[in-house]
Amino acid sequence: MAKESDFLDEIVGERRTKNPAFQALVDAARDRRRMLRRLTDDRIGLGLSQTAVAAEMGTSQSAVARIESGKADVKLSTLERYAATLGRKVEWHLAPATSARSSVRGRSGAAPARAAAAARKASRH
Repeated sequence: MAKESDFLDEIVGERRTKNPAFQALVDAARDRRRMLRRLTDDRIGLGLSQTAVAAEMGTSQSAVARIESGKADVKLSTLERYAATLGRKVEWHLAPATSARSSVRGRSGAAPARAAAAARKASRH
């Protein structure tokens, strides 16, 4: 049985048509949610309350709830502290951009040129 399209699917499809990079943003958001769900499951599996994790992190229970909800735009350092409290490590890496996300290159090379100029300036100091 095929999945029926809902309102959210229609919005995503419409945005994808208008902006090819939109799908990459959706995929990144799904990846973040998946990671937060896994960390939440780990916390529960360890028998830790949000309050206990918050105390270890030096924050509030409501802050941990916001992290776990996926609704907050959490700073990298906060996510790393949360993961460390659960005995996990967040590993980040750079990967080549998809063609939809690398559209900056097609704009007369201005962004790469600015980045190179900034790097040269920084190396002089």
